[in-house]
Amino acid sequence: MLLRNIDLNLLVVLDALLMEKHVTRTGIRLHLSQPAISHSLNKLRVLLDDPLLIRQGKGVVLSARAQSLQAPLKTILGQIETLLGHSMSFVPADSQRTFRVAMSDYGAAIVLPKLLVQLRAQAPDISLVVIQDSRLGMLEQIEHGKIDLALGVFSALPAEVGCDVLFEETFTCLLNRQSLPDNEVLDLDTYLTRPHLLVSTDGNTQGEIDNVLRTRGLQRRVAVNVPHWGAAPGMIAGTDLILTVATRTLDNLPLGDTLIARAPPMAVAPFNYVQVWHQRFNDDPAHRWLRERVRQVSAAAA
Repeated sequence: MLLRNIDLNLLVVLDALLMEKHVTRTGIRLHLSQPAISHSLNKLRVLLDDPLLIRQGKGVVLSARAQSLQAPLKTILGQIETLLGHSMSFVPADSQRTFRVAMSDYGAAIVLPKLLVQLRAQAPDISLVVIQDSRLGMLEQIEHGKIDLALGVFSALPAEVGCDVLFEETFTCLLNRQSLPDNEVLDLDTYLTRPHLLVSTDGNTQGEIDNVLRTRGLQRRVAVNVPHWGAAPGMIAGTDLILTVATRTLDNLPLGDTLIARAPPMAVAPFNYVQVWHQRFNDDPAHRWLRERVRQVSAAAA
């Protein structure tokens, strides 16, 4: 197979098809018609001798060959963009690139509003797709080239993943005010005997606080586990539950006469909120531009 006989634009279509798994959505993403995408898909099937997209029930799944192509395809396209980037400057106002970014609703509340202001002002034709996943899921999607960037808290990172610390965060406890004694003191005994509400996007009942307690031979009882940071504070009023949550989650929460915020009754180290990406994008001008925008708006939130 001679490279000069291959239309390399097909690789761009293939990348979008493998991500969207849908001809119409791929066309919208690439600003091409549905017939044009269907024609390209037929060419790719002949070129690769594989169906690539397989109908299953009411949906479409990737063939085994298509799944194996995702990561190397992302790497190749990233290298091509980097190669061109050395001789072509990235112009945000002219770019039509689509970025896929993973974050929880915590990140969406803290970072996303100010980021969108910058993106709409500087690069109005750039598209942003925001998804939510567990920490492990985010890293897997970074590795396989399914997302460009992930924001969150990660205890360990693979060698091929780059990382920027965006800001430092602390923990605060939220309780129903009437559930505390008259002196409104949250001591360790109360903390350990009361039931807890835990925020976990993947249903894991062991978080940072549980790791801290375990080092001291202590344990708390998690009675409720929810996946959303933003919804959790509203579940505390009228209950005996304790929510230990990232402090910025409570910044705009009106406590009133019902809720009360207290520092954890044990020493808990601050943690870093970061952005991570695959190092294949280190020198990508567009990717560098997006990371810098994230750094800027996060510094304002610090």
